Amino acid sequence: MLSRTPPMGFNTWNTFGEEISDSVIRETADAMVDLGLRDAGYEYLVIDDCWSKRERDPESGKIVPDENKFPNGMKAVSDYVHSKGLKFGMYSCAGTRTCADYPGSFDHEFLDARTFAEYGADFLKYDFCFKPETANGPLLYRKMGMALKACGREILFSACNWGSDEVNTWIRSTGAHMYRSTGDINDSFASFRDIALSQVDNLAYSAAGCFNDIDMLTVGMYGKGNVGSAGCNDTDYKTQFALWCMFGSPLMLGSDIRKMNDYILSLVTNKNLLRINQDEEARPAFASSGKAGKTPCFVKLLSNDEIALMFANLTDEDAHVQLYFENIGITAASGFGLEMKDAFTDECIGVKKEFMRMRLAAHDCAVYICKLKK
Repeated sequence: MLSRTPPMGFNTWNTFGEEISDSVIRETADAMVDLGLRDAGYEYLVIDDCWSKRERDPESGKIVPDENKFPNGMKAVSDYVHSKGLKFGMYSCAGTRTCADYPGSFDHEFLDARTFAEYGADFLKYDFCFKPETANGPLLYRKMGMALKACGREILFSACNWGSDEVNTWIRSTGAHMYRSTGDINDSFASFRDIALSQVDNLAYSAAGCFNDIDMLTVGMYGKGNVGSAGCNDTDYKTQFALWCMFGSPLMLGSDIRKMNDYILSLVTNKNLLRINQDEEARPAFASSGKAGKTPCFVKLLSNDEIALMFANLTDEDAHVQLYFENIGITAASGFGLEMKDAFTDECIGVKKEFMRMRLAAHDCAVYICKLKK
């Protein structure tokens, strides 16, 4: 079963945009292996928009790679990625053109799916730009879902319609393994905060086989790259990554892996956070108060009778974040509390009961893996 847990990997768009090439992909593949990212679970290396020529081949009708960017063709790139023990991903669009105005797959779905299979693709990100006004969004994703079923290769289907058409209510039926439920992220605290909070009510739609994708991570970009903004600091990135892990979102890195610093590497390979994200039961998180707000506490039930808690200060000032254990089903009369281990330090802070109130710096968070204890 593809996508039993949230897919993990790297996508070129956030850093490189149109500036992709054979050498960029090969160097990134090397870095994913050398830095231990592959061994941590980041297995997909995905080329986003701008990889092809501006028009289809007039004889075959196929989308063809830009020979200036990929002089050896796409199969050679795919073979190199596979030689590193990684999986290879590609991009297309449900419309007539991609978002950057390259050929889309509208009415060419079966031909394009076979082409991606010939390249050795293991993953397809499928965008939603430039569709005819009369085209039905759900049907467009069903068409590509069927085309991928018929292409002769197992390809993970990453639907990217930005949350349009109440996508969470029907996307699983198309065969998609993950689906974008938000607009585009940029490298700012406000962007990832607002994206995360917008999806709290939709978390229950995400489950094994088809995960709610709240967009590619900007962790480690520091204002550089294709979606650069003011950039974020390490505290911001800590909170972004923890939110993505708690929410069970696919973890698609977007910073330049070749330049990843030690702090970011340790963050994105944090075994406790990855265990929360990759938990085999794939249960959704929920806000302990029923409302997220900007000082939320999120709760996620894990396998092995464990419970993950995340306290987050999503304001621009120091603030308190509180948890009433009653709100997550642990009554005072039960006599139970939670034995809590800090996900970042592995420190056990003992058993807490009934109520917690934590003071956190602006944009900061605390994450615990817990067990019920008397």
